[in-house]
Amino acid sequence: MTDAAARRDTAFIGHPIGLAWLTSAEMFERFSYYGMQALLPLYMAMTLLRPGHVEHIWGFVVFRRVLEVFGPLTPLALGSGIFGFYTSAVYITPILGGLIADRLTGRTLTVTMGAILMAIGHFLMAFEQSFLIALACLILGTGLFKGNISSQVGDLYGPGDPRRADAFQIFLFAIQIASIVTNLVCGTLGEVYGWHWGFGAAGIGMLIGLAAYLAGRPTFPPDPKAKGADPAHAAAPPLGADDWRRIAVLAALVPILAMSMVGNQQGFNIQLIWAKSAYQLTFFGHTMPVTWLLSISGVVSAFTIAASAGFWRWWATRWREPDELSKIILGVALMVCGQLVLACASTVVAVTGHRVGLGWAMAYNILNCFGFANMLPIGMALFSRAAPKGMASSVIGLYFLNNFAANLAVGWLGGFYEKMTPTAFWLMHAGIMGAAVLLLIAVKLTVGPHLAPAYDAPDVGSKPLPAT
Repeated sequence: MTDAAARRDTAFIGHPIGLAWLTSAEMFERFSYYGMQALLPLYMAMTLLRPGHVEHIWGFVVFRRVLEVFGPLTPLALGSGIFGFYTSAVYITPILGGLIADRLTGRTLTVTMGAILMAIGHFLMAFEQSFLIALACLILGTGLFKGNISSQVGDLYGPGDPRRADAFQIFLFAIQIASIVTNLVCGTLGEVYGWHWGFGAAGIGMLIGLAAYLAGRPTFPPDPKAKGADPAHAAAPPLGADDWRRIAVLAALVPILAMSMVGNQQGFNIQLIWAKSAYQLTFFGHTMPVTWLLSISGVVSAFTIAASAGFWRWWATRWREPDELSKIILGVALMVCGQLVLACASTVVAVTGHRVGLGWAMAYNILNCFGFANMLPIGMALFSRAAPKGMASSVIGLYFLNNFAANLAVGWLGGFYEKMTPTAFWLMHAGIMGAAVLLLIAVKLTVGPHLAPAYDAPDVGSKPLPAT
């Protein structure tokens, strides 16, 4: 490697300069996505799906018939179903995006097409008539963009380069920053000045992300050849009976993990509607946009992810580190406690007739975010560790199906909000997630040691190890 190439390879805080461009592109893409996601349930419930507006949406009569196959829905329930459809579909289309990139167009062109489609979708959201077309552009664009740009991050490093894991931490931290900033920008513009301003800001963010991606393209590695032409891919070892059993167990875990996620994902949907009437949001004569609660959650989440990683690193130097299933069980149990906080807050509102302070929101966020930090990324580590040799990418793709199922469930469960008291609504979520805890314990006790063997004990001399 020449001196110039060596400098480029460490030009961005010890990483290739291409990581800076890819991280910037992803950060602005997530800025646009999370801004859109925060505004969508409020926009539908408060404006779009109400009489005088819903009639203007092109093709909505047919689309509504599909969603109302089991009976008519109120505007709030209908909006929740649309939200669930949208947020689940974006976890399915990356499979299509990967196939298109691998077999036809290559990653660079596929990512570019995805970014353009998403920008178009965000701008079309500013018009009631083009609502369904906008959703279609956003769903397909995310599928083309999301998985392929993550793959390009990995391509920056050789197979044995230890910087790869650190690079993805930087990549994910940028996503967390985007989730904080976008609710302050897009959320405020949409709630205070008009929905079209918020959606327009999301579209501008996507164009900035596309510009960063194209500007950095010379620093990315060339697109790899199609998998069919890759000798290593063709030589992947055949799966044995033990491999198939592990895949079957991992597939069975997907719906359980989806049950575990319903409370967290409802935080982007009905929880915003509930929060507008449950929390005290007026300070010194000014009302805080409810979407700012998502920024608060983002700040707490960034802290809890770092704190959890640091805690388990410290724990592992003194005691045997718990396996992934144990951490996931702990995480989901904490998330259940978060739902119980919402149920208690709802009870206080019902009994007193007054809104509750944001201390309740902080209590929920701390419990939920600590739980999330020990559930979602740890689940990915479990699936990666248990994957048969040569199938890690496919098994990680299987893992993300829990997001698809969870968001579908969130949309359906949101339809019950108007039929139940808020307390009962959040207790329902706590019950579903509590059932997931029991199922996860059953999995750990039956096939846990086979799926994820215990880690080696640390070298602590003659000090006895506590049981785990």
